[in-house]
Amino acid sequence: MASAALAAEHRPKTPPAPATAPLTTMTTLPKKPLPAGRPREWYIAHNRRLKAMRLAIALLDTGVHRPEQAPNRTIRTTAERIGVRPPSNTTCRLVRSLLHAGDH
Repeated sequence: MASAALAAEHRPKTPPAPATAPLTTMTTLPKKPLPAGRPREWYIAHNRRLKAMRLAIALLDTGVHRPEQAPNRTIRTTAERIGVRPPSNTTCRLVRSLLHAGDH
């Protein structure tokens, strides 16, 4: 019996799941219509901020906590994994700025 317990202690532990495992979808709040009458640039900026926030949250869930850990390639790979269209360079910069703001 003692040898079985000793053997159980020395068994290799299973490695953690790789960061490339698909992310689970989270429940979202119901969408509301955007206010009418705003300039087109406002809607573009608003949607860019929403996308950047979704990407930043997904990156945090995968263990990326610092802006220097999130090059454009990592952000775009994460976007593909969560089912979001590939972000532009501007959106990638916004994602890194959100990660930086969370550092403080």
